Amino acid sequence: MKIRVTPTIPEGVKVSLVLDYEQKELPAYLTAEQKTELTEAEFSFKKGQSYSFIQKDENGRVDIIFAGLGEEEKFEPENLRKAVAKSIRSAAGFKPITAVALTRFPLFEARQLFGRIVAEAVILATYKYEKFLTKKKESNLTDVYIISEKNAELEKGIEEGIALGDATNFARELVNDPANVVTPTELAKRSVDAGKKYGFEVEVKDKDHIIENKMDAFWSVAKGATEEPKLIIMRYKGDPSSDKIFGLIGKGLTYDSGGYCIKTAGGMFTMKADMGGSAAVIGAMCAISQLKPKINITTIVAACENMISGDAYRTGDIIGSMAGKSIEVVNTDAEGRLTLVDAVHYAIEKEKVYGLLDIATLTGAQVVALGTVASGVVTNDELLLEALESASEISGEKIWPLPNFEEYKELLKSDFADLKNVGGREAGTITAGMFIEEFVQGLPWIHIDMAGLALSPKVKDYTPSGATGWGVRIITALVENLAL
Repeated sequence: MKIRVTPTIPEGVKVSLVLDYEQKELPAYLTAEQKTELTEAEFSFKKGQSYSFIQKDENGRVDIIFAGLGEEEKFEPENLRKAVAKSIRSAAGFKPITAVALTRFPLFEARQLFGRIVAEAVILATYKYEKFLTKKKESNLTDVYIISEKNAELEKGIEEGIALGDATNFARELVNDPANVVTPTELAKRSVDAGKKYGFEVEVKDKDHIIENKMDAFWSVAKGATEEPKLIIMRYKGDPSSDKIFGLIGKGLTYDSGGYCIKTAGGMFTMKADMGGSAAVIGAMCAISQLKPKINITTIVAACENMISGDAYRTGDIIGSMAGKSIEVVNTDAEGRLTLVDAVHYAIEKEKVYGLLDIATLTGAQVVALGTVASGVVTNDELLLEALESASEISGEKIWPLPNFEEYKELLKSDFADLKNVGGREAGTITAGMFIEEFVQGLPWIHIDMAGLALSPKVKDYTPSGATGWGVRIITALVENLAL
């Protein structure tokens, strides 16, 4: 898919896209015929509205897609992203077609941001997962043109949007591929390949390294599986003059049966997506390495499967951790936090990070609390939260901060160990985050629980059915904010 800026509509383009803000009267640039048809359809460029208009001229049929951005004073970047994505998906169904031209739109002053959002929307909306289909649907959409005078900021934004869209689609592919394909070994291999392609360093450690470094919490989860665990370490050095490193940690459970606290058949069906957090940080590394913010990033994924065997850990077990803290296992299906805390400690002790973000499909309680609209956030640092909220406004990926009051820590106390891995039914998303906080050694830290957002049951705006790639763009935007 090519996305280009050109001052005039190229010959042969048969689909035009017109974007505008909501208004009381239809704009003067519309023809009388267009005004009549749009009025009858009660179309006024409201947010989410779109309408396809067929026009015949001396060159034959031309399809015009009108899309609404909503009220100008309430405009958000996400409105533009959704309007473009919805229109592009609609245009892709027209036949024959080779290209779409954005012929009229409010090109706001932040032209770089405009280009970034449009390119993201195009790349994200045209993604399809057809790897295992014997008959694939050929796309008849090849080019998107933004009809505007050449502008360096606009074109830079397009480059950024393409990088972010491609990185998100890479993450989608990792999550969409089934667990018999994306094993811990395969996840490590793809990370290595991505590092070679985009220019970040990747180091993969095996189970001997995990055991030698006393990553007992991680190993306890992993040891029940035939597939061996991998510790994946990725490094981006965008500011060689600085020794400050920010850490990204992604949950990498390539399959989660629940262990001896086994899930239901329905509950297990989507567990190939339990590595959505790792896909988000690996995808973010691909985007960051192309956008090149002036900051150093180390990303760590503790990749494994949670399975049942004679070697698998059990409820009631008391296990160790790299930090030296003992943990009572209350539920073997609360495994992600065990892998994450060893990855967090590794990042602090071995990679010397000054602050961290961890992201995971961690708790069912998150879905109960916030559904599939927003991710829950727990943090010990207001500045990190502000930077993430700003990133959310740009990416359109919604978050909602949850409290981490001291009283919640009482729920994690054990009579027999330093901590227990589950705090009970109450405040499950909060206590899961605070369990991880117990291992951050007071460093600036923010936790994202993206449970419910890794997969979508249906196509919506720029999101396909299946893997969403949630997290890649918000994490990248956060890193850009931290680099400022």
